[in-house]
Amino acid sequence: MLRTITVGTISVQGIYVRDTQDGRIVVRVGEENFKGTPIRESKAA
Repeated sequence: MLRTITVGTISVQGIYVRDTQDGRIVVRVGEENFKGTPIRESKAA
C-alpha cells in the first residue's frame, strides 16, 4: 500500500513497511527506507 509521510519539510510517498513505536511510519522508495510522520488521508469531496 502506498503511504505518504513528511520528513522535515519534504513529502515522501512509498510502499508502507512498518509502524514505529514513536508513532511514525517507515516507507520504502526503491531500495531506500524513510521514516517520518504519516500524512492523514483526506476524504474525497
